[in-house]
Order: sequence, then C-alpha cells, then structure tokens
Amino acid sequence: MPSQTFPVNIGIDEASRAKIAEGLSRLLADTYTLYLKTHNFHWNVTGPMFQTLHLLFETQYTELATAVDLIAERIRALGYPAPGTYSEFAQLSSISESPGVPKATEMIRLLVEGQEAVVRTARSIFPVVDEVNDEPTADLLTQRMQVHEKNAWMLRSLLEE
Repeated sequence: MPSQTFPVNIGIDEASRAKIAEGLSRLLADTYTLYLKTHNFHWNVTGPMFQTLHLLFETQYTELATAVDLIAERIRALGYPAPGTYSEFAQLSSISESPGVPKATEMIRLLVEGQEAVVRTARSIFPVVDEVNDEPTADLLTQRMQVHEKNAWMLRSLLEE
C-alpha cells in the first residue's frame, strides 16, 4: 500500500511503482535470505579450505548486508513499505533454507545457486522498469546483477577440478 500522507510524484504512475516495489520486495527477500545463508556458512564452514571460505563468505555477507539496505530504501523511495520480517521474506524469497550444516563443497554449491537466484529475480523486474524509464531502479538492478554474477563465478571456480 502506497503512502497516502504525501503523494509520490516522480513521473512513474502508481500501478507501475507498485509492480516495481513488488519485484524489489522479492529481490530484498532473496538478498536477505542469501545473506543469512552466507553468514551461517561463514560461522559453520570446516575443512581444508576453512580459512579461504571463512574469509570469502564474510566478504560476501558483508556486501549483502549493505545491499539489503539499498534495496529497501529504493522500495521506500517508490512510496511503498519494505518487507522486513522472516515470515515475509520466507513467503517472497525464491531461495530455500539449508537445514543442518552441509560440507564445504555443498555450501559453495548452495551459494552459487543462491547468487544465481538473485540474478534471475533482479532480471525479472527489468521489463516494467524499462517500460517506465525508472533509471534509478535499473541502475540498482544492474549493479546487483553484476555483483551476484561475479560472486557466482568466483564460487563456481572453487568447485572446478
């Protein structure tokens, strides 16, 4: 539901802003879920690649923590409330939780899947963003896709023989 106190008049109609905010809410949920999974794996990774993975996961979850704020603030700038509860994130996210403590290589594989899921979600928002010339959201989506595609590549490289 948009803010009714003072109307948002940024050159994008309300219906389009609502669609974009809904897409960004899914992106926020995916990003937060990936943040939580990455932080969990940072805490629980073991094995011969411990130091490398512990530091890599820390770098990635730190970047994700910053990203959730940027995404939520864009939703707010469009005039909509940002989701912020575990139940909302679970309902909106395309990334599932990983029960237990997987082995290090399985952690990497699951994080590749998560990084790629975020890219797919970001990419799915582009049609409406392009249609209404929402450059700030397009810029945010492009930056997020670039980060997640690079992270997926780096993680995937660790799985190659």
